[in-house]
Amino acid sequence: MTGLFLLQISTANNLIGEQTNPSEITLSVYDLALKGGWIMAILGVLSIIAVYIFIERYLTIKKASQDDKHFMNNIRDFMHNGRLDSALALCRNNESPIARMIEKGLLRIGRPLNDINTAIENVGKLEVAKMEKNIAGLATIAGAAPMLGFLGTVIGMIIAFYDMSMAGNNIDIALLSNGIYQAMVTTVGGLIVGIFALVFYNILVAKVEKLVFILEARASEFMDLLHEPAS
Repeated sequence: MTGLFLLQISTANNLIGEQTNPSEITLSVYDLALKGGWIMAILGVLSIIAVYIFIERYLTIKKASQDDKHFMNNIRDFMHNGRLDSALALCRNNESPIARMIEKGLLRIGRPLNDINTAIENVGKLEVAKMEKNIAGLATIAGAAPMLGFLGTVIGMIIAFYDMSMAGNNIDIALLSNGIYQAMVTTVGGLIVGIFALVFYNILVAKVEKLVFILEARASEFMDLLHEPAS
């Protein structure tokens, strides 16, 4: 009786050991992405393009938004002393949208103030347009990526139902796994790419708006300088 009891305890311990040490099945992100099919390749390309546009535009806009506080002070001093050539040289040696905008205003000195203001505004608009280059591409990716993911979902479900219809009464979950994997993976991939592209787009738009504010402030400051000698 005691031997039978010990045998039952040993058997129970073995069963518990088998349950607590199950064989682990791991699946890497790369293998999971492969199950999404060709749509995941497109989403991968779109993600690379989105990251490239964001980094390139972010660095460009950040450089253009650097506001040298001494620049306008030097321009003011040169204008008060009648040294327009020095002011123009300072603008041409400064590679920034603000300098190019002020340079255009200096070249228009002697004309009506409205003409000077219009010239400055036109240069400012051109500079902003340069900063906005390719940003619309991020908005396109933000909208297209989730739609591609949804397309992959539909294709995956079609594949799953097709395999189900061809299997007849021999339906196996492994048979349906390819279509279901593609349906779920492409949805997640599309949402991830779309969300990141949207965040990148909003960050760049905010940076451009900050640059526009700086350009408008410096344009107003320059126009005030033109009124100072007459006051």
